[in-house]
Order: sequence, then C-alpha cells, then structure tokens
Amino acid sequence: MTQNAAPPDDMVPSATASWRARVVLALIAVVAGVTIWVTNSYLTARFTENTRNRAELRLALYSGNLISELRRNAIVPQLLAKDPALIGALNSQDFTTSTQRLISFVDEIGAASLLLLDESGRTVAATDRTRLGTNYRDQAFFIDALRSNLTLFTVSQNETGAYRFMYSRRLESGGSTLGVIAVEVDLHKFEHAWAGISDAILVTNSEGVIILSSEPRWRGLTEAEALARQPALGAIERAIKVTSDWAQDPADAYLSGEAVMRIGARIPFRGWQMTSFTTYASVRERVNAVLALEIMGFAILLALGFYVLGRKSASRMVFFQRESVELRGLNLRLQREIAERERMQLSLEVAEQSLAQSSKLAALGEMSAAVSHELNQPLAAMKTYLAGARLLVSRNRPDEALTSFQRIDDLIERMGTITKQLKSYARKGGDEFHPVDMGDAVASALSMMEPQLRQRQVRISKIVPTEQVRVMGDRVRIEQVMINLLRNALDATEAVSDPEIEILLAAGETATLTVRDNGPGIEDLDNLFEPFFTTKQPGEGVGLGLAISSGIVNDLGGRLTARNGQGRGAVFEVQLPILNEDIEAAE
Repeated sequence: MTQNAAPPDDMVPSATASWRARVVLALIAVVAGVTIWVTNSYLTARFTENTRNRAELRLALYSGNLISELRRNAIVPQLLAKDPALIGALNSQDFTTSTQRLISFVDEIGAASLLLLDESGRTVAATDRTRLGTNYRDQAFFIDALRSNLTLFTVSQNETGAYRFMYSRRLESGGSTLGVIAVEVDLHKFEHAWAGISDAILVTNSEGVIILSSEPRWRGLTEAEALARQPALGAIERAIKVTSDWAQDPADAYLSGEAVMRIGARIPFRGWQMTSFTTYASVRERVNAVLALEIMGFAILLALGFYVLGRKSASRMVFFQRESVELRGLNLRLQREIAERERMQLSLEVAEQSLAQSSKLAALGEMSAAVSHELNQPLAAMKTYLAGARLLVSRNRPDEALTSFQRIDDLIERMGTITKQLKSYARKGGDEFHPVDMGDAVASALSMMEPQLRQRQVRISKIVPTEQVRVMGDRVRIEQVMINLLRNALDATEAVSDPEIEILLAAGETATLTVRDNGPGIEDLDNLFEPFFTTKQPGEGVGLGLAISSGIVNDLGGRLTARNGQGRGAVFEVQLPILNEDIEAAE
C-alpha cells in the first residue's frame, strides 16, 4: 500500500477559517431563534389584545341591539291594551276587523306577531291567521297576564326547541277582564345575523340555560353542555394544534377542537348573560406572516454562510476523496480477512463439538468393561433364581417362587437403570433448559461411575442438602461435567494408597458443587482449561475434558474454577445460578 499524501500547507489556515465560519453560523442560528421567539411573544400578546378588544366591542353592540329591541316592544302591550277598537271587539264578540287591525300594527311596531285572546284563552285575532282559534289558556304568558295588571315578559320553548319571547297584558273594561293582548318579540333575527360572523354567540337566562345562540343545537342547554356537545379532535391532535401556535395564550375553551377566547357580558334584563367565542386564527395568521418574513431573512443569511463554507471545503474534499479510494481498498482487504477468520472459527467450533462427543464416547468405552461385569452379575443371579423358582413350582411352593420372581424383577430394573444412564450419557445435550435437581444429578453421575470407583476401591464422601438444589439447564450436560470431574479425581488418586474423593453440594446465592481429591494437586493452573492441555501420558487422554466442561458451565451462566487444597490434592468448584420460586414461576 502506498503512503498517503500529506495535506497541502494551506489546509491548516483553511481549517481554522472553517471553524470560525461554523461559530459564526451557530451564532446566527442562536440570534435567529431568540429574535423569532421574542417577536412571536410580543406580536401574539399585542394582536390577541386587539382581537379581544374588538370582540368586546362587538359584544357590547349586540347586547345594546338586543336591549333596544326588548324595550321597544315592551311598550306595545300597554298601548294596545287601551285600544278602543280591540276592547269593543271583545265586548261585542265581533272580531271581523280585529285581525286586520293587528296586521296594520305589525309593520310599524316590528314585532314578530300579535295575538288577541279572549277571557278563555282562545285566539280571536292574530297577525298569523293560522293561529286563529288556537287556545293558549295553559300558557304562562296568558295565565300570568290574567293575574296581574302589569305588562309581563315570558320565555317559553316550543316543540321544535326554539324559544318564544312574549310580552302580554290583560284588557279590561268597566273593572272586568276581557282578554289578553300578546306581542311576540322577534329576537331570532339576531341569531340569523350572528350566523354570518366567525364568532360563536350565545345568550343565557338567569338559570344559565341558552335561549339564543348562533348554534341552533345549543338552545336549551347550559354553556358547559353546549361545549361538550361540540365534535372535538382527539386529545393528541388537539394538543399538537394548540402547542403548534408557539406562544399562543392559554385557550379559554374549545370549539370543534380549536382553541378560542371566551368573552362574557351582562345584559341588564332579567339576569341575562351574553357570551362570545372568538378564534385565535386571525391572531396566528398575522403573527405567522411577520415570522415568515423574519425566518426567510435568516434563512437567506444562513444559506449565504453555508455557501461560503462549502466553497472553502471543496478543496479539502478533493484531497479526502483521493484518500477515500485507498481506504476503500484497505477496507475490502480487511473484510476478506475477517470473512476468512469467521469461516475458520466456524470450522473450529464444529471440530470442538465433534471432539467433545468423541470424548464422551471414549469415556463410555472405558466404562464398558466394568459395566459388562456389572451386568454379568445380575444375569448370573437371575439364572440361579430362575432355577430355584422352577424347583419351587415343581414342589408346589408358589409363594416362595414369587419371592424369587420379585428378586429377578429387581435385578432387571437395576440392569435397565444402568443401560438408561449409559444411553443418556452417550447422546448429545439439548438446547432447551429445564429445572435440574443437582442432588439427583450427583447421584446419577456416581451411579454411572460406580463400577470404576468400586474397582479402584475409592472412598467417596458425599454431603448433599436434604432439600432440593435446583438450577436451570440441561441435565445431560450437567452430568457430563460431573463425570469429567470424577474421572479427573479418579485419575489424580491413582498413585495414592488410600484414594478419597469428597463431593460437597451447597445452596446459597448460587448452587455450588465442590469435588476434592487427595492426589498430588495441579502444577499448571493457568493452562488447566485450555483445549488439548493434559498431564496424562500419551494415549490416556486428549486434554479436552476440562475445556469442554468449562464451556458447558459458561453456557449455563456459571463458572468452573480449580485450585490446590491446603494440604494436598485438587479442588474443582462449579457455580451455577440457583433456581428460586420467582424465576421458576416466570419460566
């Protein structure tokens, strides 16, 4: 590989200038952010206040128009109650010209309709001829007017949900009541006028019920119920919509998911209230227009800065591109080397697995002679028991023959246990982990090693807790580790006159299995778990037992350690994560 070319001399001052340019661009960005934030806060507050003032002015105008209409109609019943033509018609019961007379008053008065009712509540004259003959004796405006000698104002709701506003007064002649004159005030014309503006307007009575509104479906509801009925966006969409307006004032209410300001005013009439809801849209449009100009100016300034910075970086890019070509070539060579190493690692893992299985089979072969002897003894005993049972049956002693058969069955079970342990040890371990009782695993490993231990006359000291010591793992692999440790201890005590192996199982934060022998100990502890390291004579072992055992324990989340005893001998210790009730329940 050729040596990389040195950067030109002007690259150092150019790099310094580039660093300064970046600092200037960062300062411009900070100044732009602060300026936009201050501008937005100031203009939002200013335009919001202007919008609120205009909304209050409109509300005062609407309230004044409403009061003017009510006062103008309030005097009409008092004047009509003294009209001689209407009084004469009620006395004579001749109403042929009464309707026409009321119609002549409507255009001049500007009322919605006029009604003349007799003493029974029947409509005898009306500007709306469809109401002639209609009886209103149960209506509040008629009943209250008969009981009072004043002009009364009544609000009632009809079948369609709209409200009727009536002024009524009784007509008298000679001290007797003749009927009632009713003037219906046309307040719904204000609703039609409000429908053409962007604000939402509503009027509530002294009980808080909406009687007039730019939204017809609000009538008859309280303000809270009306706002709750409005279709709204989802909570997340509404939050995004509100917070997207930067420094917008907190919303007084929401209409159709849009934040609005609420302005209320008192109407000096029977405790009525008028409320308007004005959107912030006009405020945001005006503020955003100014912000857009500021952002555009700063964007142009930043664009010029980046352009200058880009021109200075162009010369450096040419140099770096030449180096990039060489680095890509080096990278390709490194990738090929890595791929080759990965293939070699995979082949090594396959070889290690094959050697591990071969080691198990070799150990199985070593035990075969002792196991065959162990199987020959039950077979010889079974032959003896069968001959005795045949003789007992021929002598008609079946009870004693059954005892012989029971002994034969026990021998068969013992032989089955031996062959089952050999098969389980010979097969490969699984990938799935299950709860394993370490005490049972120790007993199984000792059972498989029993012929060799008996042949060597090794004294076994085993200390196992009475309660279960359980771990999560593969029982076959755990037993393989135990058998490897027992074989190493057995080999270490070969030259000892009184061989002894001590097995200790303890449970604490971890499950700890300790295998101690009274052999000569370990000379090289550093390389003990390295593959193919062995202290045995050629042909007696390949040095994979401890390496495989260490790998199995690591796969199970534990560790395998070795040390020399205080007096003599070697001590191997297996620590595995203990399985408690919480972990077992989770599994």
